[in-house]
Formats: sequence, C-alpha cells, structure tokens
Amino acid sequence: MAKKSKKAPSSTIARNKKATHDYFIVEEFDAGLALQGWEVKSLREGRAQLKESYVLARGNELFLHGAHFSPLTQASTHMVADPVRERKLLLNRKEIDKLIGSVKVDGHTIVALSLYWSRGKVKLKIALGKGKKQHDKRESLKRAEWDREKHRLLKQTGR
Repeated sequence: MAKKSKKAPSSTIARNKKATHDYFIVEEFDAGLALQGWEVKSLREGRAQLKESYVLARGNELFLHGAHFSPLTQASTHMVADPVRERKLLLNRKEIDKLIGSVKVDGHTIVALSLYWSRGKVKLKIALGKGKKQHDKRESLKRAEWDREKHRLLKQTGR
C-alpha cells in the first residue's frame, strides 16, 4: 500500500509577481496588517490578490491600497464587506520613518510583494523599489530566459 505524502501547506497566501518585473527591489520589510474578521476568513480560503496593490504614507502611518480580498459568500449578512478598502500596516516607528524618508528623498516606491502566514498572523512583505525602464524590463526577461535554457541544457547533459 502506497503512503500518501503529507506536505506542509504553504504559508504564502498571495504573491505580486508583477512587482519584481516593474521594480528593482532595494530593501524588504515585513509588516503586520490591521484586518477585520471576514478578511481573515477569506485569507484562510486563499482569496486575495496583490496585483495592483501599493503602499501610501498618510501622516506617520502606512496604508495598503488596491489589494483585493474577496468576501466569502457565507459571511455575515449584517456587515457590508468592502473588498478593496485601505488597510493599515503595522510596523515599528524606525521602519516607518525609514520607508517614508526613502520615498520622499530618494524617489523610491513602496510595493507589496506577498501575503503570508506567520505564527497564525497575516504578514505582508513590502519592499522599497526603484521603477524599471522598458529596456531594463527586456534585459531582465532575457536573463530569466537564458537561466531557464541553461538549466535545461545542464539537465540534458547530466543524463
């Protein structure tokens, strides 16, 4: 009788694959999120998108904009769920000051990279990014294709 392999479920909920395509990643940070109950339930179902999300600073606080958390159909009827509401990011004061300073002085952008579970809590990996020009995007695509081709050739010659 064959054993069923039990893989540990991935802690990643959603990834923003477009972020690394559009930005040079300078530095990464992990932030908590202030969420409502229905949002946590929908994240447990894996119903989140970060494709068009970004982080804005208002005052001395950071907020996640554009992230879409789809409400569950069996969610409570007495509450109106807004799937694209802005969500407050929870960071240390030093990290917030560093991020806001980099945006104002250096012209960086704060982008959301991925949502994941950490010890039962939802975390958001954000990064300082510098926008890529069109020729930079083409160059990184060529490099990725060459790496894939190189792996294929090494795999074939190793047989």
